Amino acid sequence: MTPPQPLPQPHRLRLPAGRVPPLRGHLPFADAPGVPDPIEVTSRLLTRGGRPWFPVSGEFHYSRYPAGEWEEELLKMKAGGVTVVAAYVIWIHHEETEGRIRFDGDRDLRRFAELCARHGLDFVPRIGPWVHAEVRNGGLPDWVLARTDAPRTDDPAYLAPVRAWFTAVAGQLHGLGRADGGPIVAIQIENELYDQPGHLLSLKRMAQDAGLSAPLWTSTAWGGVQLPPDELLPLYGGYPEAFWTEADGGWPDTCRKHFFFTHQRDDEGIGADLRPTTVRGGDPADQAGLAARFPWATCELGGGMAVAYHRRPRVEAADIGALGLTKIGCGSVWQGYYMFHGGTNPPGDLTPLQESHATGYPNDLPVLTYDFQAPLGEYGQYRPSYDELRLQHLLLADFGRLIAPMDPVLPERRPTGQDDRETLRWAVRGDGRSGFLFVNNHQPHEPLPDHPDTSFEVEFPDTGTALSLPSAPVTIPQGAYLCWPLRLEIAGLRLDWATAQPVCTVDDGRGRTVLVLAATDGIAPELALDIGTVTTLSAPSGEVTTSGDRILVTGLRPGTDALVEVDAADGSRVGLLVLDAATARTAYRGPAWGAERLVLAESGGGVVFDGHADEVRVHSSAPEPSFAVLPAPERAPVVAGAVVKEATDGVFVRYTLVAEDDGGRGVGGGSGVLPVRLVRPAGVAPPVTTGVLGRASAPADMWFDTVAAEYVVALPDDPPPGAVLHVHWTGDVARAYAGDRLVADQFYSGRTTWDIGLDRVRAGVLRFRVLPLPAGAPVYVPGRAGDSEIPAAITRAEYTTTRPWPLRPG
Repeated sequence: MTPPQPLPQPHRLRLPAGRVPPLRGHLPFADAPGVPDPIEVTSRLLTRGGRPWFPVSGEFHYSRYPAGEWEEELLKMKAGGVTVVAAYVIWIHHEETEGRIRFDGDRDLRRFAELCARHGLDFVPRIGPWVHAEVRNGGLPDWVLARTDAPRTDDPAYLAPVRAWFTAVAGQLHGLGRADGGPIVAIQIENELYDQPGHLLSLKRMAQDAGLSAPLWTSTAWGGVQLPPDELLPLYGGYPEAFWTEADGGWPDTCRKHFFFTHQRDDEGIGADLRPTTVRGGDPADQAGLAARFPWATCELGGGMAVAYHRRPRVEAADIGALGLTKIGCGSVWQGYYMFHGGTNPPGDLTPLQESHATGYPNDLPVLTYDFQAPLGEYGQYRPSYDELRLQHLLLADFGRLIAPMDPVLPERRPTGQDDRETLRWAVRGDGRSGFLFVNNHQPHEPLPDHPDTSFEVEFPDTGTALSLPSAPVTIPQGAYLCWPLRLEIAGLRLDWATAQPVCTVDDGRGRTVLVLAATDGIAPELALDIGTVTTLSAPSGEVTTSGDRILVTGLRPGTDALVEVDAADGSRVGLLVLDAATARTAYRGPAWGAERLVLAESGGGVVFDGHADEVRVHSSAPEPSFAVLPAPERAPVVAGAVVKEATDGVFVRYTLVAEDDGGRGVGGGSGVLPVRLVRPAGVAPPVTTGVLGRASAPADMWFDTVAAEYVVALPDDPPPGAVLHVHWTGDVARAYAGDRLVADQFYSGRTTWDIGLDRVRAGVLRFRVLPLPAGAPVYVPGRAGDSEIPAAITRAEYTTTRPWPLRPG
């Protein structure tokens, strides 16, 4: 007879009693006098106007993107939940030649900052002078390096040109500080300088003397940084992958750690190739001291990853989403992403402007592309990672004020080390009365297993109660990462728990506050409501039962019609709408046609809310663009060049754009397959050479003239705005030319499709030169079979167009 199996035990956690309030007034940061929403730094969180403030920052390098497109891209970032735009001010982009400082065109720093302000976005200029950014000399002009043997120190020969540079930057940003109602909330000094606190302080004082001001002065804090005491707010980072490690080093352990819940803030791996090998994590006591005085704020959570010649990591949307959500669970109070938007290096007047072995740096980067696999690509393409992060940012927009003051608490039973793939990874942010439960069951490269029979027990000392959830154990699927609410107050209703992630709230236009939740694939949504806060409840598509002092709603089929309607005991009216995981990732919220509305876009497209133009622009490549709205406006929005048809989609109204003529044909921007012609097959792959640290170097220019395969692709005669060419290829390195002008390049990273924005090309024909990767080359390429050769080939080319449709009030 088989003995009875023991019942699965819940995962337990007790929130600490007697929370110690954060330190206040212990730091010398101060906002401008008289501002209506003063920014303050406590030891645990940031506040603004006396309320908890949870900023979301995204990096976008204006000098790597066409100025005429900045505004729409900033609106995309804002619609993606970014509230703060960060940008390196890359000195060599502005003053490659001494004395010829350029702030025109794509280098117009002031206009970029003003556009941020125009659309309600805060701005953080990261002024260097050394910024890294995978740019030549880390951004220092060659002529500066010719003057000093000791850059990035207090050498007078170095500080003199830096002072002039800071003065020029201050002139561009004059009147854009907080005292004048401007957008600048922080200024970063230098970057990744770990061992010279005195020089960091000199740079801060020099910037202040030049006229720069901000409530927050920041510094990157990884690599065991030593900061001048209380002068700079330490900002941390974490990447899912790294290009700066060795080709044969495997997945770096410093990246692996970011998929665990931990109290450790430092990442000793970022920039480690530019530090002595003896410097890894710094003095633990110093790091503990920073953690006791400063909140956990970040500026470089990996929104993607660059590729170097010797190492070409591939980052997926789930890697970025899981890392971001895990950091919130760890205690982050400022989610900062590098990069949020990709770009292209400008052509240098004197030299190429990318990081390279030729300038003594340990990595060869592409000459032009700085796509970074970012949520918004090099040409503004929407990526799946944009949807993953936007889902989290919607959560922070509504509930960040609750999460920010909450302590991160880890369970007693947690992973024993970075190789432990069996123990469930979870944590709670809580305040003694309520909280949010976080689970991460995803990491790159080494999948984590399903966790069957999972339940949780969380004790709340301030209420003397414990939540045991869900009502029956569930399986946490492989690859899932999630956040569940615990004792969440919505209007007059208390939601004790939900096995679905809060997205945002929206007024349904009929006096009901709707909490939108996102289901997790593989986990049935369950809602547990405090019975004392409920008068009546209607759940047409679910099963309602009572268990003790709770009402349980189960059996919901997630979707646009999965609405539970509640009349709360205090007279308020609440809705709980559970979207399926895929639909939730199409959700946007913003001011549209006179009200705050929830808009469901198409997968692969997007929405921007432009209050100044009084319109919503739907970006779509579909022949008949479609979107759904809650609450629907009284009259359908209108758009030039199309008829707007409407239909019911659950509790939403769905609008579809069709052509104005009677044929009802599509209105999409255009697409098509393009002819590819082989001009010259590839010769024998060039031998691999090595540079700094013995790493493989990118092939020299001459090989593209003599060995590369050559292809020609004829482009559409009049490509529509927003058209993107998709080139299907394999090889080592590829370059695209319009005439003799290099317009795009790429290192092959296992992604067989290479995007090129046709707006940037302005040519009838593109000429491609593609080198093969030789067998045995010491280069990491995901998916490469051992060290085999990768032949040079272009097999197909087509283009698609993502067009913005401006919709105005009907």
